[in-house]
Formats: sequence, C-alpha cells, structure tokens
Amino acid sequence: MERDVPIVSGASAPSGTETFAVQWVNVVTPGEGTMLAAVARPSGAGPFPSVLLLHGSHGFAQEYVQLAQELAEGGLLAIAACWFQGGRGAGVRFITPIGCPEAPPMPEASSPEAMRTVDSLVQAARTLTGARPDRIGLFGHSRGGGAALTYSLQGGNVQAVVLNSTGYPTELSDLVSQAKAPMLMLHGTADSPDDGGSAATHVQMARDFEARLREGGKPVQAVYYEGGRHNSIFASLTQRHDEVQQILTFFHRYLHL
Repeated sequence: MERDVPIVSGASAPSGTETFAVQWVNVVTPGEGTMLAAVARPSGAGPFPSVLLLHGSHGFAQEYVQLAQELAEGGLLAIAACWFQGGRGAGVRFITPIGCPEAPPMPEASSPEAMRTVDSLVQAARTLTGARPDRIGLFGHSRGGGAALTYSLQGGNVQAVVLNSTGYPTELSDLVSQAKAPMLMLHGTADSPDDGGSAATHVQMARDFEARLREGGKPVQAVYYEGGRHNSIFASLTQRHDEVQQILTFFHRYLHL
C-alpha cells in the first residue's frame, strides 16, 4: 500500500489557531493536493509513539487540534490532519472549522482515494522528528473512523486503531478475518442521523461488528455511552473527558512496546 514518501514542510498557523501549542505542517503528495496538519508534541526528547487523527464529514476543526494537544499531554505525538477539504452534514454545528482548500476533495471512507490519502499521512507521521516510525496509531471520527478502519483491514501498517462514532456497514464483515491491529470502539447508544450519524452508525451496527471481531478472535475493546450521540465527543464535556482517558489508556497499552 505504501508509495512515494510525501513531502512535509512548515506551514503558517491558520486564522484563529495562533494560540494552540502545536507545529503546523503541510503534507504534500504529488497529484493528491496539500494536507494541512497540526503536530502536538509531548514534553521530553522522545522518540514517541505517534497517533494520526482523522476528522469526520463535518470537516477539519479546532476541536481536533485540541484533542491532539490532550493526547500529547498524555505522552503521545499527535497529528491532527485535514485529510479532505470542506465539510458538510448535521455535525458541522458542533465544530469550529479550519479551512484547508488545497486538500483533496471529500472521498468515500473506503475508497481508493481515501486509502491513498491516509497512507500518505501515515507515512508522513513516521518521518516527523521525535516519532517512533514503528509505532503508529489511528484515531478516526465518523467518516474518519471509516477510513481508519478500512485502512487497517486492508493491511495498512498501523499498530492500534480507535474508532469514534464510526459506521460499520455490513460489507466490512467480509474483511474481519484480515484485522490485525487492536481496535477500541467508542460509540453512543443514541447515535443517529439527527446530529451527523447514518444508518451505518446505529449502535446495533457497532455491536454486531464488535461481535464479529470477537467471534474471529480479534483484539477489540468497546465502550458504549448510554444516551451518547454521534458528536458527543464535541458536545459533552463529561463524555469527552472519559473518551480521552480511554484513548490514552488504549494507545499506551498497544503503542508503548
């Protein structure tokens, strides 16, 4: 799956993000556009395990940069990336958008275009100063979770995956036997299209996919938030705090090896 190594160069902080404690970079892959990313570094010399954050259909946002900072405070080198331009859907009202017009257009989560984009970002994450190239994790919300899941199931070289409010269409069950990376599923029991979800993000779809992973003997953990909705990680401080702790515990278990 890996192709030419993308070019990583410095970038200016987008308007409204000047106070964030991150390094802004551009990830450039010929023919695929320029992806803006915020790199949040832990204290210390490293090297550190890295985690790539993929946003949902609502688009790149300050909330993902804030999440990257929280993970960095917990000892992970976190990269929040704009993996496609623009945003849409009911979930837009829960985020503070960051424009990235030079990024690729929004792809389907499981498309070849999405896989090429995610692969470019994973490769870029390996090259960052202070990163452990052999310990990479993926976090994805909604459409970003679908891309992270598909990338992992199709043999992407990552060591752990966190899926937040992700869709689990039935066709992915055919790929369960290929799962290698441990997965953490974070899902609200009230996930619905009303705030950005879909039929594939209904909680029963998540429970069914978890069951298929367990039946196949695959390493999976799942946390279901009673009453939690599709974008509760951005709308509920209580759920967000718990999710951050769950994410840190999971990645420390599987990336600090």
